[in-house]
Amino acid sequence: MNRLNPETHLISRIGWLRAAVLGANDGIISTASLILGVASAASSPNEALVAGVAGLVAGSMSMAAGEYVSVSSQADTEHADLAREAKELADSPELEADELAQVYVNRGVEFELARTVARQLMQKDALGAHAREELGISDMTAARPIQAALTSAASFAVGAAGPLALVILSPASKLLYVEAAGSLVLLAALGMIGARIGGAGLLVPTIRVTFWGALAMAITTGIGALFGRAL
Repeated sequence: MNRLNPETHLISRIGWLRAAVLGANDGIISTASLILGVASAASSPNEALVAGVAGLVAGSMSMAAGEYVSVSSQADTEHADLAREAKELADSPELEADELAQVYVNRGVEFELARTVARQLMQKDALGAHAREELGISDMTAARPIQAALTSAASFAVGAAGPLALVILSPASKLLYVEAAGSLVLLAALGMIGARIGGAGLLVPTIRVTFWGALAMAITTGIGALFGRAL
């Protein structure tokens, strides 16, 4: 007997992977930029460290709140669409069956076969079939606000821990250089890890993450230096 090979598709990771990469990326960039901005204003390493810790805590909470609100809005929309679809199925099941069949016809299935498939799927799980085919909602891609919030907060904290560690480990006279170079290495590593987990090529994601991080840190460092001279 032939057995189907089990397959694991990368799209199943999209929910937590997006939140994790976004959180870690923001944690590295914002914390490193904050530290560099404070340090370039001729502040002491201790002041830069305190600013970095404050940025870690505030950033983690902000990421969690932002992700929860954003993904909750998506979840509300999905629930509203599902409720509307459930009402239409209850009011006009035959019309909905034809509508589902037409989806398969548009994909190249013959009409009679499409009707047979649609009716069989609706006998098992009518709302699930319409959610997948009409609304594009499935278990893999459904909005999960709490998961997104926790993942973003945790990944932000993990990302921010790197720049903070660099402050502690670097000599005071070399803080700016060590912080900038080390944070760019962390960003490059994050880009490669995210690409590897997501099944993408390594070069473009790594360059993309590193470039925008370098730009943010350069601008913040320049602003800190200008304000430091002015004050």
